[in-house]
Amino acid sequence: MRYLRLFLMALGMALPSITFAQRNSVYQQYVGQYKDAAIEQMHRYKIPASITLAQALLESGAGTSYLAKQANNHFGIKVGTGWSGPYVTRDDDHKNERFRKYKNVEESYEDHSQFLLKDRYKRLFDLNPQDYKAWARGLKACGYATSPTYAERLITIIETYELDDYDEDRIGLRKRKKTEPVPEYVAPARHSVRMVNGIQCVTARSGDTWDALAKELKVPKKKLLKFNEVDEDFAPQPEMNIFLDKKAKKADTQYKDYWHKVKQGESMYSICQFYGIRIDALYKMNFKDDSYIPVAGDLLKVR
Repeated sequence: MRYLRLFLMALGMALPSITFAQRNSVYQQYVGQYKDAAIEQMHRYKIPASITLAQALLESGAGTSYLAKQANNHFGIKVGTGWSGPYVTRDDDHKNERFRKYKNVEESYEDHSQFLLKDRYKRLFDLNPQDYKAWARGLKACGYATSPTYAERLITIIETYELDDYDEDRIGLRKRKKTEPVPEYVAPARHSVRMVNGIQCVTARSGDTWDALAKELKVPKKKLLKFNEVDEDFAPQPEMNIFLDKKAKKADTQYKDYWHKVKQGESMYSICQFYGIRIDALYKMNFKDDSYIPVAGDLLKVR
């Protein structure tokens, strides 16, 4: 990270002039659109609606991922054994892996429930259906995902968007919330989790620290620093994307054949944080080394 600190210092630790837009509405719209499907699955199979919604939001990027758009696959379920239906290919843990393709989103939700009925996940149904934390950690323990932070990311999504309100026997609680008086003191709002380049992130605010972010987001501080390619002495900057998992080697597919035009005050690091890509990958795809400092007007490939 020595070179990163050097060129950030050389630029006065300048921030990107790109606006980091909040995208809470995408998540909220998704929840509004599919909460009934999740509740229906809960009534059929006793899977907490909060868990179903959180997994769908995370795996599909709130319905914006390639698999969601091309295959109606909102849970990242691979072909596996016993699947004779259509599929699409996508790089994941390995190249050109096969993922199930569905006729519609509802079919994806149904198949997700059927998937969890396998013996591998049998112990989940011994858990309290209102204990979303136990379910999230149980899914990780059963091997649903390889990410070490998968369970905590589900919990963060559930708590950020209050998805547990849709779980069994919580309708009355939801109604009471609407009639509760507004307290005189309102605690600072939690950071809203959103997706950039298929990776969960939040927008840093003035006064944020790595310790506070790690505690709130339930991601170890050491990993948070690693995911964002910084040392501890580089404080989170307001409006900067803070990623909760490892960044990608290239930007989202929407930036294919796109050249980023450097604006005044931007650095290689700020550009990486905006697109959700690793800094070494940005240097490599532009045939640069760490001695390069971008200037306004330079064109850089991001994918």
